[in-house]
Amino acid sequence: MSLKLSVVIPTFHEVRNLEAVARAVEMALRTQQIAYEVIFVDDDSRDGSEALAAQLADSLPVRMIVRHGEKGLSTAVLHGIAEARGEIVVVMDADLSHPAERIPDMVTRLESGKNDFVVGSRYVTGGSLDPSWNWFRRLNSKVATWLALPLARIRDPMSGFFAFRRADMPEAHRLSPIGYKIGLELLVKGEFKKPGEVPIHFADRVHGESKLSWKEQVRYLRHLRRLYQYRFPFLAEFLQFGIVGVSGFAVDVLLYLGLQSLTGMGHLMARALSFWGAASWNWVWNRVLTFSNRQKTRKLVQWPSFLLTSLIGFAINVGSYYVLTHYVPFFESHKITALAIGVLLGFGFNFITARLLVFIPYEAELLEEERRPRRR
Repeated sequence: MSLKLSVVIPTFHEVRNLEAVARAVEMALRTQQIAYEVIFVDDDSRDGSEALAAQLADSLPVRMIVRHGEKGLSTAVLHGIAEARGEIVVVMDADLSHPAERIPDMVTRLESGKNDFVVGSRYVTGGSLDPSWNWFRRLNSKVATWLALPLARIRDPMSGFFAFRRADMPEAHRLSPIGYKIGLELLVKGEFKKPGEVPIHFADRVHGESKLSWKEQVRYLRHLRRLYQYRFPFLAEFLQFGIVGVSGFAVDVLLYLGLQSLTGMGHLMARALSFWGAASWNWVWNRVLTFSNRQKTRKLVQWPSFLLTSLIGFAINVGSYYVLTHYVPFFESHKITALAIGVLLGFGFNFITARLLVFIPYEAELLEEERRPRRR
């Protein structure tokens, strides 16, 4: 019988859960006549996990891969998938929070063609959370889920319990996960057209400690930003450019007022200097955040280029305001509207020139954007 299923389980200090989760998988698949393997990928726990896995292998199709010098749930999962031999891959946690008895339903959905990516969902009808969760933990989970919803067409994109055909695995060079939400990474970057969900009860762990820390949640936000840049590159850059611009406006005002009050400088000179300071601020943060995936052009070349385009954008802003208020009668009494139009025109010019001329994309990035699967 050919191997149909590989169950990949990342572990770190989970020795007290290994046997229980291995037995749960065996019990779920025993009556299904599914040839399977369990692959534990351990990040060098040194807690007896390796010896226990070897002992379990005497009676169960279990093996453990121990990684040295590399840690992290996402990369552990990718390592396990690379070692998998089954036609279908299931990924689940070792802490017994994911019900192994739902694996056959996930496999059935994939084999029937109903879905090509299946997650165990807490938020569809029939799904539930452990009653021990307090309001803060529930709110934290909901907010994290809401933030990810535009990226995927399922209700629980944060689920770490998922299944797909190994042949549908995205190419390794397209994957760059940060933190622990590898399922979301695969769902966004893979060419999955029919994702689906099966309801699960998400149980709280009994043994060991949760690996979810504030640091991991910050990594999740960084990962989310990266995925938005992948899925919606233009919109993500536009919004980040706008946020940086708003912060630059605050810097502009503070410098303008501060130079006058602290040095007695005239308002015209203060206005000129505050513009250059704010534009430089915008350049730094657009380089670090908005266009962080672009070519790292030499700073002494990129910085003056950005200042020059910002100056032209500023001229478009002020010039359009002047033209509208002096030559279009409607705007003589609607100067705020003219101001808003000027700001939008200047902002649009700055964004387009920054995106195309200042922060230059890598050639490989352009090719990837051309072949990137579009959301249907």
